[in-house]
Amino acid sequence: MRIEVDPRKMGGKPVIKGTRITVERILELLEEGYTPKEIAEELGITVEDVRAAVEYARHLVAGEEVVGIAEVTY
Repeated sequence: MRIEVDPRKMGGKPVIKGTRITVERILELLEEGYTPKEIAEELGITVEDVRAAVEYARHLVAGEEVVGIAEVTY
């Protein structure tokens, strides 16, 4: 697994294993329009690490249960 969660690192946020690079930071860069290759080069990680971060986030969202909420638009 390329993603680890350790309460002693980055306040327990999920990070790329062996780094202090958070999944959140990778998602922010993707949102800003960076490509996985650009992110990997910028942060000194692999494209596979970037993909693992996206997969981790997807699994979190997929496991959410939506109950009686109002419509939300971003």
